[in-house]
Amino acid sequence: MKKFNQCFSIQVLVWSCLILCASVDLLQAADSPQRPNLVVVLVDDLRWDELGCMGHPFVRTPHIDRIAHEGARFRNAFCSTPLCSPVRACLLTGLYTHHHGILDNTNRSEHSHTLNTFPQSLQRAGYETAYVGKWHMGNDDTARPGFDYWVSMKGQGTSFDPVLNENGKRIKHTGHTTDVLNQKVNEFVAQKRDKPFCIYIAHKALHPELTQRDDGSITDPSAAKFLPAKRHENLYTKDAIPRRLNVLDNLEGKRALQRSISGLPPLSRETGTSDEVIRDRLRMLAGIDDGVGMLCELLEKQNQLDQTVFVFTSDHGYWYGEHGLSVERRLPYEEGIRVPLLVRYPPLIKAGTLIDQFAVSVDLAPTMLEFAQVETDRKFDGRSLVPLLKGEQPDDWRESFLIEYNSDTVFPRLLNMGYQAVRTPRWKYIQFNKLKGMDELYDVQNDPYEMKNLIDQPASQDTIKTLQAELQRLMQ
Repeated sequence: MKKFNQCFSIQVLVWSCLILCASVDLLQAADSPQRPNLVVVLVDDLRWDELGCMGHPFVRTPHIDRIAHEGARFRNAFCSTPLCSPVRACLLTGLYTHHHGILDNTNRSEHSHTLNTFPQSLQRAGYETAYVGKWHMGNDDTARPGFDYWVSMKGQGTSFDPVLNENGKRIKHTGHTTDVLNQKVNEFVAQKRDKPFCIYIAHKALHPELTQRDDGSITDPSAAKFLPAKRHENLYTKDAIPRRLNVLDNLEGKRALQRSISGLPPLSRETGTSDEVIRDRLRMLAGIDDGVGMLCELLEKQNQLDQTVFVFTSDHGYWYGEHGLSVERRLPYEEGIRVPLLVRYPPLIKAGTLIDQFAVSVDLAPTMLEFAQVETDRKFDGRSLVPLLKGEQPDDWRESFLIEYNSDTVFPRLLNMGYQAVRTPRWKYIQFNKLKGMDELYDVQNDPYEMKNLIDQPASQDTIKTLQAELQRLMQ
């Protein structure tokens, strides 16, 4: 009997421990934060200063501005490569261009299927993932790994009546492409699900309509036209287009831009972007703003908006005649590399937060994985922005970042203009790969319009050596 009582007491103790452990696990599960939904809206060629929340004098972007007003706005966000295909890979992989291998806009379809992207990590961790829009790493519209829902187009696509590859089936749609993509986004988000989702929305806008060859190359870049939706065609007709001071740059010291190119006029104010082209770009932006508004409204109806990390950004900028430039993106001047970056997530981000530290394209991937509480042993060139969004001030935050570009053959003026550049809070050093004696140095703190190249000044030589060493460190 005594032996039986001892055995019974031991069993009671074991069951009590098991019940206690189970109770602790349940309490921990109840206390652990819910993994948020993730939304990334990527706009093509959108400058950092083309939004109402960024101080534009007349453009109306109320729904995009809401993301900034109710979340955070980065005042120093930059792209790591000012060219569509490479920087799209930077955003998805968290790697600089020389590490992920999408070096230019040529047809790298096959290689783009092998990229290790953050949506793949999210999918493995239980997220339902979607890609809607322009992939533009090659002309291939087929689904890439890591996405449960896929809607994309060949190459650049068209501004109207797009043919979309929807989960392996090509379907022709009627209407403005921005509107069609917005509809597909809402169709995905409206689905009932029992797990969090991540949707990556890559708009064709604000990219112009282009004529492409079968290999994805462009026949005549100078003939590009920006085509807004019909309902937006008359927006901003009477508004005066703002211009930055460097539209008057005489290019003194910019030897690379002063080169004589057969068949092209010298760069000047006349070669810059016209007022009407700029208006058409802003008219295209109105369709994107409509889509942001519809998506936020849908998420609010689902009681999901405040449980969703909402990121709005761009791949790179565009020229409005600064330094005489127009369609020839790719150069590392501020108008080409600065991008908007807005993030809304009320559980973590205080409304109206302003962040001045450098943020770079390669930061998106590690940021989204930290938001999703997904741990990985992958190495990134970027780092998570979550500490900054929480209001922390890390002592070891970057004081420099890399900008790189590999020359291609689309724009004759940019032939052989591949470069690596380094940007610090004060300096920008541009080192051309093949153009000897044409490097550039700007004191962007005191010369924000980059009008005076200091590369040949004796007082600059120590600064140049320091920046060259930092450039080598970043490349490694």
